[in-house]
Amino acid sequence: MKLSFRIKHHFFSAFREIFVHHHGSLEFRAKLFALVIAADEHAKVENFILVKSLALQIYDGDSDRANLLMLSTKELVQKVREKNSLNLDNLIGSIVKELKIVPRYAKKIDTDMLKEFLQYSENEDVLAYQKNILEFLEQLKDETLKSM
Repeated sequence: MKLSFRIKHHFFSAFREIFVHHHGSLEFRAKLFALVIAADEHAKVENFILVKSLALQIYDGDSDRANLLMLSTKELVQKVREKNSLNLDNLIGSIVKELKIVPRYAKKIDTDMLKEFLQYSENEDVLAYQKNILEFLEQLKDETLKSM
C-alpha cells in the first residue's frame, strides 16, 4: 500500500465516524468478515486479499473504501486474536445488537460471499464451525428481514 494511504488510514482510524461516509455500514460488513475469518486461529493472508477483492465488488471499484473495509476487518480479527477486548461471542453479540438498531443491515449479510472464505480453512473442525456461523447469519438475516 502507498504511504499516503497508510497515513490517511491512521488518521481515519482515529476519526472514522466523522470522515467515512456510511461508517456504520462499513463497520458492520467488517464484523461479518471478521467473524468468519477469526473463527480460524490460523487464518491466512489470503483471507484479507479476498476481503479486498470482495470489497471492490461491493463498492464498485472504490479502492479507498475497499482498503478501509479490509483494514477494519484486519483490526477486528487482530483484536479477537489478542483475546483482550474482543472474542467471537462479543462479535456475534455486536452484530445482533446492530441488527436490532438498524434492521436494514440484514440486507448486507451475503452468506454466499462469506462462503468464499471457507476455501482457506484446512482444519475440519474450523470448517464446521465456520459453516455453523454462516447458518446462524443466514437465519439471523431471515428473521430480521421478516420482522421489518
